[in-house]
Amino acid sequence: MAEATIQAMADAIAQAHAAAFADFPPQPAPAPAQGGSVYRAALQACSALGFIAKDADCLARAWQARTDRTGAFDPVQWPDAPEDFGLQARPHAQSFQPCPQDLGLYAVLPDADWVGRMARAGVPTVQLRFKSGDAAAIRREVAAAVAAVRGTGALLFINDHWQEALDAGAYGVHLGQEDLDALAPGALQALRGAGVRLGVSTHGYAEMVRADAASPSYVAMGAVFPTTLKKMTTVPQGLARLAGYARLMRGYPQVAIGGIGAEQFGAVLATGVGSIAVVRALVNAPDPEAAAHDLMQRMALRPAQPGASAAAAVTAGSSADR
Repeated sequence: MAEATIQAMADAIAQAHAAAFADFPPQPAPAPAQGGSVYRAALQACSALGFIAKDADCLARAWQARTDRTGAFDPVQWPDAPEDFGLQARPHAQSFQPCPQDLGLYAVLPDADWVGRMARAGVPTVQLRFKSGDAAAIRREVAAAVAAVRGTGALLFINDHWQEALDAGAYGVHLGQEDLDALAPGALQALRGAGVRLGVSTHGYAEMVRADAASPSYVAMGAVFPTTLKKMTTVPQGLARLAGYARLMRGYPQVAIGGIGAEQFGAVLATGVGSIAVVRALVNAPDPEAAAHDLMQRMALRPAQPGASAAAAVTAGSSADR
């Protein structure tokens, strides 16, 4: 196909979605990995819309796959069909044990004392994110966190320390992309066989495809807004991207995370996610129990048709605040 036609298709995609992604600076377009004309046009357009190379490539492949599947090129409809991204057909052949579709308020906490405190306050999902180089201290803290949630009804996920979580009988484990990639051969199968739930962090389209290959219990998506809690290798994703992610990963329970404060709960829930993870909104609050109750009330105000308005904004190229 003539280069002029490919450029015209790229311009049509970029113009249709420029408003939704106006806050993102253009990124260098990577070298095309395949020769499809729609792929090449979408690769150029998605790079111009601010997607990093691996995500622009992922989107471009999906745009080409959808065009091949439907027989028509559509620059306006943002790709969100799981099959166009190569996600597994459902039900998955080998899945982790399921968790609730809506995990509600999700508190990420630094130690077992905090885990117990928020579990007793009624927070439905809690995560122990305990940082230490002391193996014995890690084992003690994980075991203490498991004990702290007994009788509360809270679901406890352990960040990173999956073997200790299995040993202590935790409900679930949460892994980042690097942790997932660093697992020894057979470890993922051992986790799945133990019946533990698995949550996986994602920061864009390529990482969501990677997470889907592991068939986790839920996916976390972020960072939605700027956060100072950890050094991020990706820019804040914003609401327009989050809405697109929620549409693509609609078969999974979804957790939005990263810089989300009480005043942003409504806008985040409107994207269609069923859970919001918070750290500072609880541990830095003057009255953490009162803050937890306020945030849980805000979770209860989730729109009756989650994701409708935000997803439509992405599809139509409407503006979305970040």
